[in-house]
Amino acid sequence: MKTISNPETHKNSGPFKLSQVLIPIVIGIIVIGWLFLSEFDPATFKGITFNFNSVGYLVLAFLFMFGRDFGMIWRFRIMANKDLSWLQAFNINILNEFTSAVTPSAVGGSTFVVLFLSKEGITVGRSTAIMISNLFLDELFFIIICPILFLIVPLNELFNATSFVTSTIGVFFWSIYGLLIIWTSILYIGLFRRPDLVAKLFSLLFRLPFLRRWENKIALFSEQMIAASVEISTKSVGFWLKAFSTTALSWSSRFLVVNALFLAFTPINNQLIIFGRQLLLWIVMVVSPTPGGSGISEYAFNAYYNDLPLGSGPILVITLIWRLISYYLYLLLGILIIPNWIKKSFSKNNSVLHDI
Repeated sequence: MKTISNPETHKNSGPFKLSQVLIPIVIGIIVIGWLFLSEFDPATFKGITFNFNSVGYLVLAFLFMFGRDFGMIWRFRIMANKDLSWLQAFNINILNEFTSAVTPSAVGGSTFVVLFLSKEGITVGRSTAIMISNLFLDELFFIIICPILFLIVPLNELFNATSFVTSTIGVFFWSIYGLLIIWTSILYIGLFRRPDLVAKLFSLLFRLPFLRRWENKIALFSEQMIAASVEISTKSVGFWLKAFSTTALSWSSRFLVVNALFLAFTPINNQLIIFGRQLLLWIVMVVSPTPGGSGISEYAFNAYYNDLPLGSGPILVITLIWRLISYYLYLLLGILIIPNWIKKSFSKNNSVLHDI
């Protein structure tokens, strides 16, 4: 579950601080370095073969990365009724991925989407509707895909229980998945049925002493949800099917990157296990306290696939490449895009707070 922040708090945002980029990079490098040093065995690395097929599968991994981004870019265009150009949607997607990479996973880049959209000429009311609707579609994908996966792949093969750490991941998954179902149900009721009822329930719940510190934020979120409900009430079934299809394309491509990387180094037969474990890990990483899950993601990935018959050497190499193309690449793209985007967007006289 991701929280929503007030775009007003970001309206005077300048470039991200250098420390916000360096911290996740340093954390990731330390963990990867520690994994290599602690598990380094020359014999395991001798088993790694790199040939023409390996190059082909690495290219396929990059194509899946393109599919991941294309799905999100296409969805931004659909949700904005094509009022965003492909370039604008591309910039918003990269900015979204960058902010996800430099903020804790529980916060995520979605908290800044209203700002990004409004700076591209979409009113705050529509930007809020797009942001919350995208959040709902993302959560809905996970709610639907998990039961399908459980019907196809035995649970004992999906959940690696070879160590205390990997067993803990399984416990975390079921807890978070339960909360995900509740959160998605709340978003559905709030967006499509009774936003006023959800707002009242939130108001009562967050008056409790231990939740009162978030009362103002949840009040803002309730207002945003009601506004979003009004904005999307006229959308057709075809519109939502198209939006969900792009969501499924993006998330499936995101997880298939790992399948391509494994195929580049080892011929593992059951690719569904690799795909499924990546999905489970992603849900668990939602609660990661580090920026973009840095450090924790590398360690969890390495530990969760360590029972597969290919040795620790290939797993470490796959972990490193996976993080390079799925995480550090977006840090680099964000650094390249953000300065010009800020110069262009914040030089305009349009306020973030203008509305419909």
